Amino acid sequence: MDESRRERFEAVAPGLIEPLRRFLARRTDPATADDVLAETLLVCWRRVEDLPEETLPWAYGVARNCLLNAQRSARRQDRVAARLAAEPVDPGAPEDSALHEALARLRPDDAELLRLWAWEQLTPAEIATVLDITANAASIRLHRAREKLRDQLRKTAGASGHEGSREGRRP
Repeated sequence: MDESRRERFEAVAPGLIEPLRRFLARRTDPATADDVLAETLLVCWRRVEDLPEETLPWAYGVARNCLLNAQRSARRQDRVAARLAAEPVDPGAPEDSALHEALARLRPDDAELLRLWAWEQLTPAEIATVLDITANAASIRLHRAREKLRDQLRKTAGASGHEGSREGRRP
């Protein structure tokens, strides 16, 4: 690790933490504020060479953007969770819904990842902790699993829907 980067960050970070914590606490719930504070400090660490002399206003901007990203992510998760929650979940009943059929056709690891994200409402970083992988790997795997689920849902809808038109085709 470059010592000057570390020294610069260690010189700046203590003066940022409490003002950023108050800034975020006034805008969101405590758990989200903590997550966004950590993300903001990570961005500051990664971009320590870019830090201006007046770091606090710049860090407020970073925190604001991180908070907006967290809020967008939470809204997406809420929408998916609401759709999934609307599906009947009876462990003793046969899985006949399109969603359950699609999940059943996924690899167990992909299905579990999607359940952690949608039903438990975990972030990719939290999923990473559960699965003992990196946050980046969790994010990538989640993206791929969502794509696979989308494909399976299309196949399920196509199989259970109306047969395609035969117009213009020979019998």
